[in-house]
Amino acid sequence: MKPSLKIQILVDNPLSWFLPFAKQLRELLIEKNHNTRIIHFEDEVEKGDILFLLSCEHLFGRLDLNAHNVVVHSSALPKGKGWAPISWQILEGKHIIPNTLFEATSEIDAGHIYCQNEICLEGYELNEEIRMKQGQAIIELAVEFVDQYNSLYPREQEGISTYYPRRTPKDSCLDPDKTIREQFNLLRICDNQRYPAYFELDGMKYYLRISKE
Repeated sequence: MKPSLKIQILVDNPLSWFLPFAKQLRELLIEKNHNTRIIHFEDEVEKGDILFLLSCEHLFGRLDLNAHNVVVHSSALPKGKGWAPISWQILEGKHIIPNTLFEATSEIDAGHIYCQNEICLEGYELNEEIRMKQGQAIIELAVEFVDQYNSLYPREQEGISTYYPRRTPKDSCLDPDKTIREQFNLLRICDNQRYPAYFELDGMKYYLRISKE
């Protein structure tokens, strides 16, 4: 049996969409005999073997505490650095979304890459379903990294970096003069509670919630 590792999973927003998946990951790693816990605040991080920084909203600076500080970003780095990469790629019409597991550094999304996988979308998935596929893909990469600990060799990022900006509520604005089909990808990525789709017409603002049977 491989030696037990001390693993911490930092999700710095206790209300994050990723938290249920973090709990799944924790249970999987405990079953593999690893000392694993979920934390929500930077000052809770202790010395250990692996710190997973998953769906974090703030930069983490204490990179000296763990042997590895690992991030998963949903793009083919160095392309698509920055914010909300899945949403931006869906708006670009993409159906295959890469995930990259890499070592965190002081520079955003710039560390050496360990492994990658893909999310395959059919084109009908709404926000919750997209998150489900993303969460499972992140879990798979994290487990792969732990299972192959010390046998995965990092590689440098190659190519020209591109960056996605942070999305704001204004990015959920629909054009009332365009068809639903033309704007369906935007509707798909909108969150009915946190950032619902809306449109403005004759000085009024109208919100739309989307669901399906």
